[in-house]
Amino acid sequence: MAAAGRAWRVASLLPPWRLRAPRSSSAPTAAAVGRSRLLLGTAFALGGSAGLYLATRHRLWEHSAAELPAGSLHLTLYQYKTCPFCSKVRAFLDYHGLPYEIVEVNPIMRKEIKFSSYRKVPILLANAGSPLQLNDSSVIISAIKTYLISKRNSLEEIVSFYPPMKTVNEQGKEVFEYGNKYWLMLDEKETKQVYPVKEVRVEEMKWRKWADDWLVHLISPNVYRTPREALASFDYIVREGKFGTMEGLFAKYVGAAAMFFVSKRLKKRHQLRDDVREDLYEAVNEWVRAVGKHRLFMGGNQPNLADLAVYGVLRVMEGLEAFDDMMAHTKVQPWYQRMEEVIRKAAV
Repeated sequence: MAAAGRAWRVASLLPPWRLRAPRSSSAPTAAAVGRSRLLLGTAFALGGSAGLYLATRHRLWEHSAAELPAGSLHLTLYQYKTCPFCSKVRAFLDYHGLPYEIVEVNPIMRKEIKFSSYRKVPILLANAGSPLQLNDSSVIISAIKTYLISKRNSLEEIVSFYPPMKTVNEQGKEVFEYGNKYWLMLDEKETKQVYPVKEVRVEEMKWRKWADDWLVHLISPNVYRTPREALASFDYIVREGKFGTMEGLFAKYVGAAAMFFVSKRLKKRHQLRDDVREDLYEAVNEWVRAVGKHRLFMGGNQPNLADLAVYGVLRVMEGLEAFDDMMAHTKVQPWYQRMEEVIRKAAV
């Protein structure tokens, strides 16, 4: 159980879609390594529409092609299916009818992204004449949106407008941040076409940032809120993931227990209430009030980038109790269903 203890300590430091395998200076046994990886692997699976990290290590999924406004753009998205940041990017690409392939990354070994010094997901490889790697979900969305609108610059030039800046996070670790990642790099004429008044742009940027800085941090505490919810989610993962008998038992019970305690750490870190559902309900209703009663979407008759960001984050809870509770106890359902419909039509 020493491996499980190490795994729990690692899990307590990061949200589940950013967990990394623990390292030890001593050489663990093969069985301990296997159990540790199994526990962490199952932890990644919670929070998505299917709640499952598929058993296949490397999966490609090609989406329907759309006519691109500026030549041929070949896109490959490296992701964890249940990661909210990855879900945001998929929502954006689907809504804009952009064809792309998905590579499902093994969250422990991450061999699929060994080509990259950037070790998080999503990563988008884009080829619009020359290969280019885009990191960070909001940078990806802003850069590709700018490329679709602007005819003046190549994608490579546009990406250069989003330089990474080294900073120190809450844990004292050096990380790279993108200070202007919510901006579209447009000239005055293009800006007027997209944002008729300044307030529209300010509003969109404000709520995109809100989705990243607040809403996303409510997902894990709600998914793992109670032992029963954690156990139910891991039970589904085990049944669908085709684990062996002993591996399945270990993943179901030890994994669920570990991630239940992780949720308590996250609740304390983000200063959430004892019942984290209340924070989720409050946040979602705050979003609904911002959209208002007289708009279909924050973008008006069509979603804007804030709509797509919030939808992408929330939909990773589909199929879980937290999602059903959110639908029953907030006023988000009409907006959410409109988002589902408009994205479904765009992706056909």
